[in-house]
Amino acid sequence: MKIIVNDRMQTGYRYERVAPPGEDFHPGFRPELTPAQLLSLGIFGGKYMTDCRDEFPENWFENARLSPQGKDITLNYYGVGASLPLSHWQDKGWIHPEDPRGWFQWYCRYYTGRRLGKEDLRQIGRWKAIRRHLGAIRKNCRPGDRLCRPKQRQTLLHWAYDPRDL
Repeated sequence: MKIIVNDRMQTGYRYERVAPPGEDFHPGFRPELTPAQLLSLGIFGGKYMTDCRDEFPENWFENARLSPQGKDITLNYYGVGASLPLSHWQDKGWIHPEDPRGWFQWYCRYYTGRRLGKEDLRQIGRWKAIRRHLGAIRKNCRPGDRLCRPKQRQTLLHWAYDPRDL
């Protein structure tokens, strides 16, 4: 299926979905949460996906915690800010031109079936690197203490890891 994107950050961007949604993932990439689950739990202060809903399945947004007016960290699952501004990611060179919103946009597109070869491997490597926060939570928090290290937990959530039961 061919997709044409026209939103605030991309105009006329085209890609093809070549894999079934939620299937045929790289063997080293096993996210614990789907994009719909992440949006309903609360990520990125509710601002991330407010102008690009047409690109993704409607049901992703049925329970999404969104804030079209601007970032609202109270919408985050852990109620804390845990992300740097997009400009920081751009300055570091971590933003790929095809995904100007960053990793989560890449994940949403990957989840719905887009594949980009080298870029997929780069993003999967970044996803794997975030696992270090799991170790910090396990080392420093009592099991089940959901209030311990909320920024690290929110960060993990942004990257499709589920820290709620640690």
